[in-house]
Amino acid sequence: MNRTIANVTLVVRDYDEAIAFYTSALGFDLLDDIDLGDGKRWVRVAPHGAQTALLLAQASDDNQRAHVGNQTGGRVGFFLHTDDFLRDHAAMLARGVTFLEAPRFEPYGTVAVFEDLYGNRWDLLELKA
Repeated sequence: MNRTIANVTLVVRDYDEAIAFYTSALGFDLLDDIDLGDGKRWVRVAPHGAQTALLLAQASDDNQRAHVGNQTGGRVGFFLHTDDFLRDHAAMLARGVTFLEAPRFEPYGTVAVFEDLYGNRWDLLELKA
């Protein structure tokens, strides 16, 4: 059986500001931006060459808006792997990404927690070979 996780939904406040952050600050590719009518869009972003994409879903009611930025209860919920931590860390800092800690050198690799524009926590992670 051949299966993959294709998309992971991320509830956002606004499509366009989310696209701008993920493409400009994180350097993701915009894969799709399709108007579905009634203010809804099918918007997917992902790191270049990734198999799994973020499906950016604009919050449509008060309950969804209350979860923007806290979809994992304050835990790191997203993991951005890199083949060059120092390069990507410096580039992200230069683009205004907020890191919550200095880089850590763990037995499994180099890691630092950062926040997206909504406060969701991410690990930037270069795994050891």
